[in-house]
Amino acid sequence: MFGKSLLAFLLTVCMLGLMFVSCKREENSISIDVAKDTTTTPTKIKGSGDLTFTAYEPLKTKPIQLFYHIPNNATNQTPILFVFHGTDRNAKFSRDVMIANADKFGFIIIAPEFSEQHYPTADNYNLGNVFIDGDNPSVESLNAESLWTFSVVEPIFEFMKTKIGSTLNTYDVFGHSAGAQFVHRYMLFKPLAKVNRLAAAAAGWYTMFDKSIDFPYGTKKSPVEFANYNNLFNKKVYILIGEQDIDPNSDGLRHNEIVDKQGLNRLTRAQYFYTQSRATANQSAAAFNWKYYPLKGVAHDFSATSNAAAIYFYQ
Repeated sequence: MFGKSLLAFLLTVCMLGLMFVSCKREENSISIDVAKDTTTTPTKIKGSGDLTFTAYEPLKTKPIQLFYHIPNNATNQTPILFVFHGTDRNAKFSRDVMIANADKFGFIIIAPEFSEQHYPTADNYNLGNVFIDGDNPSVESLNAESLWTFSVVEPIFEFMKTKIGSTLNTYDVFGHSAGAQFVHRYMLFKPLAKVNRLAAAAAGWYTMFDKSIDFPYGTKKSPVEFANYNNLFNKKVYILIGEQDIDPNSDGLRHNEIVDKQGLNRLTRAQYFYTQSRATANQSAAAFNWKYYPLKGVAHDFSATSNAAAIYFYQ
């Protein structure tokens, strides 16, 4: 009887062992594919509107009006485009011109307005308020980074993300004319900003990646004089310019001995900025992901350049 019990016990152990091995083999043969979370939810708000931004403590006494447009089908993952106005300081117009494309291609517009009341000069806006007098940079006239107008962009992004209900970690940027001056310097002075793609259209003149030329025409005497620009050349940057933007006497087009080396009109200056930036990247063997887009038949026209930016970004 004992022998039979022992035999039964051994047979049971063998059966359990076989079952264990079989289960392990079956388990190991299963390919588990854990899908990424692609859940989308509608945005908290829709349509066009504006609100006053004072949530950035260092500039809370200089409010910025934010004009926005959110397509009806927008979700928490819809791309966000910052739009920076020109010298007219009319962010509502900039927003309104782009609404049709935002609805067509599916992106959210945020257009901050740096009013003449609170940001009256080119130093305050075009040059990012880095210096009290950007044309005469010095240690004494250097503003704290918290006071740069460049420094308010990311807080606006985080603020609007909460208002909209967005889950994005990056945003796109478009600037025309004075706005293009702002955005290409924003890239330079805020290299860690959460920018995905940046388009600078029809800037009157540029800050070159040249450490031998004083700011604002180069980077000498500026906080980024000793920076490594290679990461900037690796970014997705679009230089847009109308082929007919060639008036050397255009209003607000700066001329002097230094800036005229970039060219005598916006077209030649855009070409110069792009080619010189590419040459600088090549000298350091840096990746260069910028694109130059001349727009046929276009003069100094916000509607045309913003339409091109929307197509290049989102079509």
